[in-house]
Amino acid sequence: MRSTDRTPVRHGPGVLTAGAVAVAVLVGGWLVHDGSTTAAPPPQPPAADVAAPSPSPSASLPAYAPALPPSPPSRIRIPAIKVNAPVTGVGLDAAGHLTSPPMAERNLAGWYRDAAAPGAAGTAVLLGHVDNRTGPTVFHQLGLLRRGDTVEITRKDRRTAVFTVTDVRTHPKSAFPTQTVYASTGNPELRVLTCGGHFDRKNGGYDSNVVVSARLTATR
Repeated sequence: MRSTDRTPVRHGPGVLTAGAVAVAVLVGGWLVHDGSTTAAPPPQPPAADVAAPSPSPSASLPAYAPALPPSPPSRIRIPAIKVNAPVTGVGLDAAGHLTSPPMAERNLAGWYRDAAAPGAAGTAVLLGHVDNRTGPTVFHQLGLLRRGDTVEITRKDRRTAVFTVTDVRTHPKSAFPTQTVYASTGNPELRVLTCGGHFDRKNGGYDSNVVVSARLTATR
């Protein structure tokens, strides 16, 4: 990400916390610009107005598991796409811009530490790069996830929060659904984000965001 690509934070009213508002506003700007020279775009989930493929969106999913006490995440595993990566905390810089994991780290995810901890009540936000100048990175295959797949977050308290994917969508940067993606239901939920769509070499970034939504369904 280049400093000229950053989007300013706008705090406003609503059901989101101030920190979540910052992420919601910034995510379209940051994630779109974290790619570089990938020849082919990453695998894409459906567009925002198209239902995800098999299994059916109407298929039943496990119920919410009870929320855990807050504890920072240390690792994310997504078996369906062979992700097994450490997690680092990210926040806002002095100018109020969302930071990201270092581009050179190909297998590293970021957790927005001013939002909920994964497994705690509220919406946890994890994000990562789709590629860098050397090739695919941690969330290159994120768009291949399907409803019913699992995301496992190991926490620093040695508990593991197991989330079940409820939805996978691609949202154009210009129409990112802030409230839909970030509003808290009061339940323990997770969003995993990366960039997607088409890579625009002229502007130096992707034109969309991939958003995976999941709910806490088990702990161990």
